[in-house]
Amino acid sequence: MSDHINELYDKDGNLVGALLTAEAWAVVRDQVMSALGVVETPVEQERPEPISEWETLKEYWDFQYPVDVDVACENCGNSTEDWTADDPRLFRLTSANLAGLVAFTCTQCRAKITKRHFKDKVTTECAPYRDSKITRKEGRY
Repeated sequence: MSDHINELYDKDGNLVGALLTAEAWAVVRDQVMSALGVVETPVEQERPEPISEWETLKEYWDFQYPVDVDVACENCGNSTEDWTADDPRLFRLTSANLAGLVAFTCTQCRAKITKRHFKDKVTTECAPYRDSKITRKEGRY
């Protein structure tokens, strides 16, 4: 066939699909999507905040310090003493888990603020928003 296309067959020899290289997909993507009637949803579709996960973290809070609700963005200077009380939100909760990892998105500059809650301290990281992917972090097969 081609270096850009690998046909996939089941154990009986029936064609079940095809695997395209990134270069081939870039060339035929629009035609394939149109032919199949696939309508893309916007990438920026906002998911609801995972408040139930935040509540679960608070319910099982066993750290030596009180629940911290302050958030600050090192990128643009946006900050709040209580992100839960802000209306409108200055920071959107994007994830929270029982291990103490909590992440926010700054509504002003879209930076990602990550808070890691350890037994005796909290560490905070701020990563600026990137419009495109970092290619060295992409999976290659």
